[in-house]
Amino acid sequence: MKRSEGALPVGADDVVQAAVTRSADDERYTAAGRLKKKFYERELARIQEELVKLQYWVQDQGLKVLIIFEGRGSAGKGGVIKRITERTSPRIVKLVALPKPTEREQSQWYFQRYVEHLPSAGEIVMFDRSWYNRSNVEWVMDYCTPEQHQEFLRSCPEFERMLVRSGMIVLKYWFSVSWDEQRKRFESRNEEPLKRWKLSDIDLEEHRLYVKYSMAKDTTFQFTDIKQAPWYVVPSDDKRTSRLNCIDHILGQFSYADVLPDPVELPGREDIPYVRPPMQEQTFVPQVY
Repeated sequence: MKRSEGALPVGADDVVQAAVTRSADDERYTAAGRLKKKFYERELARIQEELVKLQYWVQDQGLKVLIIFEGRGSAGKGGVIKRITERTSPRIVKLVALPKPTEREQSQWYFQRYVEHLPSAGEIVMFDRSWYNRSNVEWVMDYCTPEQHQEFLRSCPEFERMLVRSGMIVLKYWFSVSWDEQRKRFESRNEEPLKRWKLSDIDLEEHRLYVKYSMAKDTTFQFTDIKQAPWYVVPSDDKRTSRLNCIDHILGQFSYADVLPDPVELPGREDIPYVRPPMQEQTFVPQVY
């Protein structure tokens, strides 16, 4: 797989966003340079249809696809994952979002708890955060020792090379959000009770340590941006463009064919003797609406 020509250079500061030349009379964009909602929704529907084609092709070819989504809190990982899973089958396109490791898992080989979730033939597995917790969140928050951090940076590239040699396709995306935009999103979550659950103590501490997180990201890229599994940076201050760009890039990594199944003929009902039990013997939900 080749790096996208439009990708930001590895190690670029998070506040750097992709410069896109847009004509003043381009009807796809607002005066502020943002994608218009109607155009975004139309494009999203189109590429979601392509994702359905891709999942069938991956299943047909028996491919093993691993997609890693990393980045700061509120950077947009969840948003793009939601759009990917909206139209695809959870039996083929699977999401892994592991909680804090248990005491037993903390005593294991660091990568061990992730291995059981790796894709089998015909599957696409997405990691909403991954083993890169060690070189990002854990390092920033001092949840790991310097020795554990250094060992991760040494062993991670070899681990990923092993995955690729085994026949797995590994895609890694870093969602890049500026400090100002992250603050706006955190303020929005804080103001809305239904979104406040998204704002954790770790998010607040991460926001305070924004610069240290940038340093962690730069070090992570320095050691783990390997040709077998390169990092792709997704500028994400604009949610709509980041979603479309990321999904479009995923689709572009495969020369897939349209193997969608043909429409089936629905069978008629088999007539066999049947008497329904009395309805008053069943408990129904209240008809509130």
